[in-house]
Amino acid sequence: MVHIIVTVLAAAWVAFSAYAILTRAAWVVQPLAAYGVPSSWWPWLGAAKAAGAAGLLVGLFVPVIGTLAGIGLVLYFVGAVITVLRARSYATVAYPLLYLVPVVAALALGATA
Repeated sequence: MVHIIVTVLAAAWVAFSAYAILTRAAWVVQPLAAYGVPSSWWPWLGAAKAAGAAGLLVGLFVPVIGTLAGIGLVLYFVGAVITVLRARSYATVAYPLLYLVPVVAALALGATA
């Protein structure tokens, strides 16, 4: 049961992040621009997050899909951490970690379920 709750919450959190980038929320796209992420990538990044969130939910019924989505999201958010660190924006490195941790928890709990 804990696995289901954590997975649904992680998926909702990542979906919110996808929505924020796809709607170009200023508090998301201003840092992306400062990090040097081209604006032409933003729709693709939002789509990747949305697909990952959907994959986590589908994974509740087809576990291999959830595992693959979780791995993809972990890679995505590790890449986000690296991007922030490369931009030397150390004060904001916590933000991608706020998304990475719930995905890792969902992935780990799914492996033990």
